[in-house]
Amino acid sequence: MNRECLTLRLACRRVRAVYFARLGGARPPSGRLRLHINSLTLWSSKAGMKMRSRNLWIIAFILVTFAALYQRMTGPTYPMRASVTIGGADYRFRLPRSSGSPGDEAIQLAVPDTRITGAVELRRFRSNDPWTKQDLVREGEFLIARIPHQPPAGKVMYRIGLSDGSEPVWLTSEPVVIRFKGDVPAVVMGPHIVLMFLAMLFSTRAGLEAVLRRPNLRVMTVWTTISLGIGGMILGPVVQKLAFGAYWTGWPFGYDLTDNKTVIAFLFWVLAWWRLRKNPEARGWALIASVVLFLVYMIPHSVLGSELDYTQMPAPKG
Repeated sequence: MNRECLTLRLACRRVRAVYFARLGGARPPSGRLRLHINSLTLWSSKAGMKMRSRNLWIIAFILVTFAALYQRMTGPTYPMRASVTIGGADYRFRLPRSSGSPGDEAIQLAVPDTRITGAVELRRFRSNDPWTKQDLVREGEFLIARIPHQPPAGKVMYRIGLSDGSEPVWLTSEPVVIRFKGDVPAVVMGPHIVLMFLAMLFSTRAGLEAVLRRPNLRVMTVWTTISLGIGGMILGPVVQKLAFGAYWTGWPFGYDLTDNKTVIAFLFWVLAWWRLRKNPEARGWALIASVVLFLVYMIPHSVLGSELDYTQMPAPKG
């Protein structure tokens, strides 16, 4: 029991004690005083409920934030960190794995030592292209690697090596894969991100509501389904179209995991909403839907995402 609730209940007991002390315990409290005592008790109960609700929102927010950070940082489009020691100095870099640039992707490596040079080897992902090699261009204290621009959903493998006159030191043991995408306006991407976060927040809060058998489960279920429906099932395909040229690349048209996991989670919440409308005690369905969405949310974003088939496309010029 929280401190505020306990304090108010103690106040109710003091009111009773004072009243009975004045009456010598001769007769029960009058209607007016009884109403006052009951009001204080109800107030303390509501205060405790409000405090517990706030705590549950905090717990849900922490869980969702953790899941969102985990999803982003473990996804295949999150920049790869690399570190090397060359020329007697240590260097750390962030290598991009996603590009929305309208032109070539320029990778800037901060290497002030002008004795150090470098090169980048690259080829289109899952293609029959041969590896090509380009020297890095120095601009002041930076060495610049340029990855040729690709159509939306096009991918390029690349690896960068640095040299101080001896054998090159590769920044990564395996080639890095970068995916290109089209520009998605903030007016579309912003609401999509906010609604997906809210859907996860309402879903997690609904799961806690179901476990603790609290009274607001149906409301949380409605808000979860609506926010997930708009953010994932309406704005999601719009973002997909703008970024990669197709509204839907999940089942049955493809294997895009982002599309597939979104529709699975949405169907579970629609089912939970329907079951709760028929039977308010069917809390288990909301709990299952909440767990499904949380597990779906933990899957790294863009895994098995949209991808061009370069084997069906002509080789690049030059």
